[in-house]
Amino acid sequence: MNATAADGRAGVRYQPDERPPTPLALGVGLQLAVLNVAAIVLIPVVVMRAAGMNEEYLSWAVLASVTACGLATMVQAVRAGRFGAGHVLLMGTSGAFIPASIMALTEGGPALLATLVVVAAVIPLLLAWRLSLFERVLTPSVSGTVIMLIPVTVLPFVSGLLATGPDGGALPGAPLSFFATLILIGCLALRGTGALRLWAPVIGVVAGTAIAASYGLYDVERIADAAWIALPRPRPPGFDLEFGPAFWTLLPSFLLVAVIASIRTMSSAVAIQRVSWRRSSRATDFRAVQGAVAVDGVGNLLAGLAGTVPGSATTTSVPFTQLTGVAARGVGLAAGAAFIAFAFLPKAFAVVLAIPDPVFAGYLGVLLAMLFAIGLKIVLQGGLGYRDGIVVGLAFLTGVSFQYGLILPEQVSAFAGGLLANGMNAGGFTAIGLTLFLRLTEPRRARIETEFGPSALPKIREFLGTFAAKVGLDAEVADRLAAAAEEALLSLTRPEGSGDDPSRRLAMAAHRDKGEVALEFLVAPRDENLQDRLALLSGEVEETSPEREVSLRLLRHLASSVRHQQYYDTDIVTVRVAVSAAAGGGI
Repeated sequence: MNATAADGRAGVRYQPDERPPTPLALGVGLQLAVLNVAAIVLIPVVVMRAAGMNEEYLSWAVLASVTACGLATMVQAVRAGRFGAGHVLLMGTSGAFIPASIMALTEGGPALLATLVVVAAVIPLLLAWRLSLFERVLTPSVSGTVIMLIPVTVLPFVSGLLATGPDGGALPGAPLSFFATLILIGCLALRGTGALRLWAPVIGVVAGTAIAASYGLYDVERIADAAWIALPRPRPPGFDLEFGPAFWTLLPSFLLVAVIASIRTMSSAVAIQRVSWRRSSRATDFRAVQGAVAVDGVGNLLAGLAGTVPGSATTTSVPFTQLTGVAARGVGLAAGAAFIAFAFLPKAFAVVLAIPDPVFAGYLGVLLAMLFAIGLKIVLQGGLGYRDGIVVGLAFLTGVSFQYGLILPEQVSAFAGGLLANGMNAGGFTAIGLTLFLRLTEPRRARIETEFGPSALPKIREFLGTFAAKVGLDAEVADRLAAAAEEALLSLTRPEGSGDDPSRRLAMAAHRDKGEVALEFLVAPRDENLQDRLALLSGEVEETSPEREVSLRLLRHLASSVRHQQYYDTDIVTVRVAVSAAAGGGI
């Protein structure tokens, strides 16, 4: 096998920049849309039903969600300027916004929801411009804890959905359809494979609806009265510009979830690039990631203007692209257009909107369980150390306790208009506060940014000499640090040349950690913001390259531990040099 074949992805039939036959692009795009339209529809239906919205507004919210997701999916494929990933990246409604959206509708109606969603849409636009803004605070412990608190916050609303139907159906129909939906989706998600697992939510909802229909809980007349094709009737809710207590109480929840949803979009944007090109060694396009996050903001802005649930990029495009081998942008355009076309089919929507509340409650139960598992995975992604464990434990218990009024309920509900009575707010603020405390009390890191290559050595030696003097290390230790830095820099130099690499740039940091000095090297393309690049890498929650030890004998002799990580076109090397207990001791 030649090198090209070994390095290629034989399964990729059409890359993003290639044009497949129009019937193929339309067929694959329609298939992608059909597989995902149910998930996009179900989330706004669950939110509107749990909040007690009328059927007229429910229909509009669903139509608006599908249309906004369709437009955002098309922009992702086109990549217009700084907007869009240029890949098949499907946009959908986000389950992470469920609790905040329900509470906004309950407290202030559609106008309050619209105002909060529009304000929160600024977050992904800001992150697309400067990813490093939240790097130090939004750790896996913080974001994972907030996601784990979503089910805690939503559970009180689930019981409201477990009632008999509007036509007064027999009592057993509600619990039977609920448990049938919950158990079937759960079992298929656990044991199903391939398409069966992908269609698990639809299969469970259909089965639960069939049981509910046998007890008279399915509104067949609604479907019969709906037209086959009709123009949507826009019902924008307007905005609540009074900015009362409810706005300020719910705003932190929307902002926190918007940040976390943007991080999920970053991961999806990286993952879709890995499966879209034949050459596996191709570097990840950092601008495409930024463009994907920017579309998050655009999609949420559209959702806010319409008064419906915001969303983010989904991960379903990745396995689908792997399965079909068609990564051409035309597929994304076709899928987005199919979503918009669904908005003109009232009878198809009536079939979904007639589904009884207990069935939606069963679907929501599985969705909440999956969100909790996602949050737990994020918390554990970098290893749950002693300090991070305390942060997660205290934040989660605080959120649960405040949500259910277990600690000083009267005082909590009276403070700042009930700001902390929301479990996501209380737990999120606790996690952020504890993380900030850890950051402010840890040794400050000295940093330098310079060209990458041998010419950087004098600057690095000067930098380390200044650092050693500042933290009280003697000249011998400073020399050993300089030697370790030189060997680490040598390990990062590409073998094809010994001079400077004008296409790459080096960022270096040094800090003292108990009995060691840690040196960190980040090498990335010159035209990128290195801090943004580091923020992107640290924010990923998907697969990363395995750690590997640098093989230079001298560097291993100088350092107590060496770690080399490669992320696409970026290298990160961490060198830890042991020092004696005395501040000025030798190595």
